[in-house]
Amino acid sequence: MATDLTAPRTAAQPDVASIQRRTLRLLFTTQIIGGIGVTIGISVGALLAARVAGTAVAGVAQSAGVVGAALLAVPVTRIMTRHGRRPGLVLAYAVGAVGGVLVVLAAATRSVPLLFLGMLLFGGGTAANLQARYTAVDLAEPARRGRQLSLIVWATTIGAVAAPNFAALADRVTTGWGLPPLAGPFAFSAAAFVLAAVVLLGLLRPDPLLTARRLASADAPATAVAAEAPAAGGGATPAAAPVKVRAPRGAGMRLAWSVVRGQPAARLGIAAVAIGHLVMVAVMAMTPVRLGESHADADVLRLVGIVLSLHIAGMYAFSPVVGWLTDRLGRRAVILGGVGLLLAACAVAGTAGHHTPRLSVGLVLLGLGWSGTMVAGSTLLSESVSAGVRPSVQGFSDLIMGLAGASAAVLSGFVMQLAGYPVLTLLAAVATVPLVALALRPVPTGAPGEEG
Repeated sequence: MATDLTAPRTAAQPDVASIQRRTLRLLFTTQIIGGIGVTIGISVGALLAARVAGTAVAGVAQSAGVVGAALLAVPVTRIMTRHGRRPGLVLAYAVGAVGGVLVVLAAATRSVPLLFLGMLLFGGGTAANLQARYTAVDLAEPARRGRQLSLIVWATTIGAVAAPNFAALADRVTTGWGLPPLAGPFAFSAAAFVLAAVVLLGLLRPDPLLTARRLASADAPATAVAAEAPAAGGGATPAAAPVKVRAPRGAGMRLAWSVVRGQPAARLGIAAVAIGHLVMVAVMAMTPVRLGESHADADVLRLVGIVLSLHIAGMYAFSPVVGWLTDRLGRRAVILGGVGLLLAACAVAGTAGHHTPRLSVGLVLLGLGWSGTMVAGSTLLSESVSAGVRPSVQGFSDLIMGLAGASAAVLSGFVMQLAGYPVLTLLAAVATVPLVALALRPVPTGAPGEEG
């Protein structure tokens, strides 16, 4: 059921436009804080893991954060389904803060099990940042959902760009406090997550998801009356009992799967997010290795920093434009455009050889393609299901996306070793075929705004 957010406000109806503006400002701010917290830790995570656990398992420890973000989506969305966005986001940031503290303790004690546990829980910060984009569309007008979701995605750019510069400062400051080298950034990450949690706990009121449900409940009686109205000249219209839109009992991943199975638009949204993320991670993860094959050690880190910065800019910097196109052209059109960019990225990067500028162009296209599938897919998914099950379905999508990314990161290393970078990009391109088939298949327009 669609709620008209532009209708005149009654005495019992909240000022939805004002609540949405306030929610977006708050999410934008906390997304910057949370983005700094996530990136400042990740920027030194592999180096710290190599010192504590050894180089051989440094990548596995880094992947633990990805897996943690995916797994934490399950309890976080269950809480959101029952109690709203605010407690779910606060819990995710709190878990991320605990993870940051545990990583600091692991560095001080050189405990490998504690390091892995800390990195796993550190994924809570990523889980919160991902869920924030869905929070932005709970009260959004159908014609502006793509733009408002992309605005929150874009806010991550600020944190991602600023965080590496804070890492060195954090390390210098905390080393003077007696913390081990490279542990300081995780201490700052924990502080950033706590700050984001406190801000959301105090200011994310009223809760946007609960407000959207109340609005849907208020509209339900009028709809029921209209449906049961007698023919002209008939008797009085029976009074309709208030209908409450609430989360079904047992709302979780099993319910989300059953909902997605019956909703083609939701399936397309999840596939777009997951496959776009899989292709991006598979190619991006092995690009530093590719650069290391043709450059001296003294130049690799500098080149990796430049290429990945351009890639991150492609992922986030243009997301407002992608959101605008999503609202103007339609969700499926932008998803297909994102797939086209991913295919172009695989072609350019895979044939670049050791030509670094061409490889950089490929990574920019890879980021743009990811942005298209992420923004349009998330928007389509959010509007394809009812408010009662929306958090569960969104959490299910983040779980699938996280597991797809973690699998791609692990498998890409084996493919790179056995067959090389060009074959890896070819296989990544082939992985988009199911998404293209889904996007080209006619989807019933059961969701408002699906076609823009």
